[in-house]
Order: sequence, then structure tokens, then C-alpha cells
Amino acid sequence: MIAIPVARIIARFVVFADLTGEDLLDPDVSVEMMEVLGAQLEALEKGFLRELVDAFTVIAAEYSGEAQEVVRNIAHSFYLEEALAADDPVRLAELEALRDARD
Repeated sequence: MIAIPVARIIARFVVFADLTGEDLLDPDVSVEMMEVLGAQLEALEKGFLRELVDAFTVIAAEYSGEAQEVVRNIAHSFYLEEALAADDPVRLAELEALRDARD
């Protein structure tokens, strides 16, 4: 399954960008990089994106502490479930309600 190794690559990148201090990584550059990554993730073929979203949950156990939370929340942070449900208004409404309750 290719989704697991790809999820690991993405997770390392996201953890680095999210948890590296401003003294080592310019926050504006970090945000820009994350926006580009998010757009590229949303553009993936939906079947593979589904596998990838599920893979983040699996690989989160490989991390601890704050990094584990970052990995566990990649799908949420990048609105990937919403990208998967783009053609399903009922599912989008459910996801919006879940997001409102969570945030």
C-alpha cells in the first residue's frame, strides 16, 4: 500500500513545518508551504486521497506528544474530508457541523 509511505513523508513535512520554531523557520514561509501542500493534497485522485486520509490515523501512533496530535489532525487541518465530500452536499453539511462542534 503506497499510501502509508506517502503519508509518512507528508507527516514529517507537516510536523517539521508546524513544530519548528520561528528562529529556524520563517512563519510566513511555513504557512505558504502548507498552503501549497494543502492544494496539492486536495487535487489528488479521490480514491488515493481516501487511502491517504486513513493512513494518517495509522501512522500517528509512530509519533508521540504534540507531533502525534499534528499527524492525527492532518486531514482536519487541510480539510481533506471536505475535499473528498465535494460532490455530496449532505456529507459536507455533516462535516461542517462536526468542524463547528470541534472548533
